[in-house]
Amino acid sequence: PRDFTTSAARRELDRARMLRAVREGRPGTAMRPFAGILGPEEMEAVVDYIRATFMAGRPPPGARYHSAANGWPEHRRRYGAAYPFVLGQIPLDRPDEALSEAQRRGKRLYLEACISCHDRPRVRRQGPRWAPRPVSFPRAAPRTPREGATGVDALSGASPFARHLRAPRLAGLSPEERRGEALYQAWCSFCHAPDGTARHWIGRFLDPPPRDFTDPRWGLDRAALERAIREGVPGTAMPAWGRVLGEADIRALAAYLDRAFGVARRARPSPAPGRPISSPASSPGAPRWQRAPKKGEEGP
Repeated sequence: PRDFTTSAARRELDRARMLRAVREGRPGTAMRPFAGILGPEEMEAVVDYIRATFMAGRPPPGARYHSAANGWPEHRRRYGAAYPFVLGQIPLDRPDEALSEAQRRGKRLYLEACISCHDRPRVRRQGPRWAPRPVSFPRAAPRTPREGATGVDALSGASPFARHLRAPRLAGLSPEERRGEALYQAWCSFCHAPDGTARHWIGRFLDPPPRDFTDPRWGLDRAALERAIREGVPGTAMPAWGRVLGEADIRALAAYLDRAFGVARRARPSPAPGRPISSPASSPGAPRWQRAPKKGEEGP
């Protein structure tokens, strides 16, 4: 994808061209058209945000991604030591002996926690370009197989992610459920996995992890499920989809989640309106790997 922070992007991309790309997509690339998803004002807002934040270096107040609302609580305290390497203030290939102890800690933190997404740090000597991918998956190609996992990655315990890329095959879906299936696999499966477990690569990366819809100890009735889709889940990476999906699409998604994974059939009473849906990590019924350790328990 286009790197909006480069001088070439600032030189080549005017506002009209960017709006056209958002509206119509870019043939031959992964950039899809958003004409049927975003309205004209929303497209303008996205383009103006990109231009201000990445091309001009002036992000609007409250627009930072690494916030508690987006699932990154106390980000500066936890990851601040790595900021100089993310921002390019210190080249990653500066010898360790030329770094202070605090800078060495920041470098280790960057390599352990940040490099998965911030994968092109500033270096004094550019090596070969590389693309980020999970350490062991997929071995053969950096993409999701079209028809689920195949070959050794589907079977080997060394690559546990591929087995969760198979969507359930359901017969007899209603038109509403079929619409929900298409929406889920197009949008929700990126975080929750095609099989609903959230046990693929990105699902294991996010903290707290996305909800495992197949967990028999958890459920939401239809109203609460639709509200979680519409309003998001505070303290997690689950965003609010109310301005992206219409009410009919939200109902279709909830119908599919119940049909495919039994989410509503396992439901406890719905949380009262105005009370936030709990995150996986705060749910008492969550599997141990999905919640913070209780007193006396060791962490994972």
